[in-house]
Amino acid sequence: MTLLRSFHLTSLCLAVGLLFISMLVVSPEVRAQQDVESLRPLVNALAKGKFKETEKQIGDLAATGDPVVAPALEALGDGDLYVRKSDNQVFIAKKSGSGYALSDPLTLEPAGEAGRRDVSKIKVNNSLRRVIRSALGSLTLMAPDPQVRKSAAEAVFKAKDPDAIESLEAAIGKEVEDDVRLVMEQARAAAILNSDRGDPDKLEAIGTLEAMGNRDALSLLIGLQDSSEGELQAAAQAAVTRINKNLALWDNAQNIWYGVSLGSVLLLAAIGLAITFGVMGVINMAHGEMVMIGAYVTFVVQELIRSSAPGLFEYSLFIALPLAFLVSGAIGVAVERGIIRWLYGRPLETLLATWGLSLILQQAVRSIFGPTNREVGNPDWMSGAFELGQLTITYNRMWIIVFALLVFAGLMLVLKKTPFGLFTRAVTQNRRMAASMGIRTPWIDALTFGLGSGIAGIAGVALSQIDNVSPNLGQGYIIDSFMVVVFGGVGNLWGTLVGAMTLGVVNKFLEPYAGAVLGKIFVLVFIILFIQKRPRGLFALKGRAVEA
Repeated sequence: MTLLRSFHLTSLCLAVGLLFISMLVVSPEVRAQQDVESLRPLVNALAKGKFKETEKQIGDLAATGDPVVAPALEALGDGDLYVRKSDNQVFIAKKSGSGYALSDPLTLEPAGEAGRRDVSKIKVNNSLRRVIRSALGSLTLMAPDPQVRKSAAEAVFKAKDPDAIESLEAAIGKEVEDDVRLVMEQARAAAILNSDRGDPDKLEAIGTLEAMGNRDALSLLIGLQDSSEGELQAAAQAAVTRINKNLALWDNAQNIWYGVSLGSVLLLAAIGLAITFGVMGVINMAHGEMVMIGAYVTFVVQELIRSSAPGLFEYSLFIALPLAFLVSGAIGVAVERGIIRWLYGRPLETLLATWGLSLILQQAVRSIFGPTNREVGNPDWMSGAFELGQLTITYNRMWIIVFALLVFAGLMLVLKKTPFGLFTRAVTQNRRMAASMGIRTPWIDALTFGLGSGIAGIAGVALSQIDNVSPNLGQGYIIDSFMVVVFGGVGNLWGTLVGAMTLGVVNKFLEPYAGAVLGKIFVLVFIILFIQKRPRGLFALKGRAVEA
């Protein structure tokens, strides 16, 4: 007897354990299907009763807070929800030939076809349609995903639908995410201004929109200012004035950001030129083509990755950077050894020779890659943008600014802390004295030219993310690069940094008033006048050779 009891107890424990395990291993798909089936009686209930009962049933569906019922409610409002007479099951029905194509209102899967006499349309009136819109709004406003709730609130803000006010107020009371609640309050304010609510509610809404402070809020308040009177009109006018002042400050901040962004591009393009021009006095008109070569190296690297190892695309720029430096730097050393070293002391011949070289390099690239623009993709971490107040910051520009400053810091470190940097500075300040101390000035010239060209190559990697990669890429930056170098001080890296940022910001502040072309002309005229007073730029080099 005891043995029998033990056997039954063991069997019971085993059964309970198996049941528990089966509950744990039920797949998410099965659990989701079970959740959907629990909602089906509520959907089928839409076919029962009159309009008053249907309104209550719509409310019951909305109270579930499950977005899966949204298609059924949308179909009900559009007149596409039908009940099958044989089993009182509700379906979404679309006309198909002489009958209807049915689909499940919860899963949207096909459910066969039915004849016209086999189904009956679930009727709605205008009052029910308003209830349906409100229910749909509450469904998305109370969805489990915060991003869905935020998107729903943004949609209400754009629609300014007064029928959504109650749903918004209910959602605001339950919202736990501060940023989502803020968007909901702004949507509620927009809807209130478009409703017949009293002046106290509208004055509160004006305060909410003024705190929002962007152009969307400004357009709503301008509309209220033009269509209202008395206290409301005065409050709207005051809010519009304050928002305009605030937006003017943000516009200036945006121009400064754009200017710093342009300045970082100019810094990347000019920093290599500042080295070669400062050390050797060579007017290198082919410097822009070194930038172009770096951009095409990026294109080749990405093409190889796309065809051979697509999973490495996110790291393509990190692979392209050293390759662009090496390729452009090697070409720079070859140019210096083969052409430039025979023309020292003859700046006009150097200018003509490097200009001819730039044409040769452009035509070589056209012959290899074709004359059209080439696509260079942005990795995910360089795509998109984010907002800081009313300031829009794109990730590609932000990372280029960081990259330009890192290149600048790295170059300063090389020139200040390495033997090569010491030799370079010695040759810059007094070439004859450096040669008499045993420094091989010809090789310093070659390596310095290669370093400047290599930096131009990695500048091309960065510029490929914001500009068209074509044989003419470098031509767009060569004149600006010379302006930066001359303005900042020939051969002075700090001058190049200050000059690039200054010219970038000035350009962006001039463009809204004078246009891009005329603004650049004004900057060029300013630099011409400036170098009349300070021929050596903002930060002049010092040394016996320079003084001579």
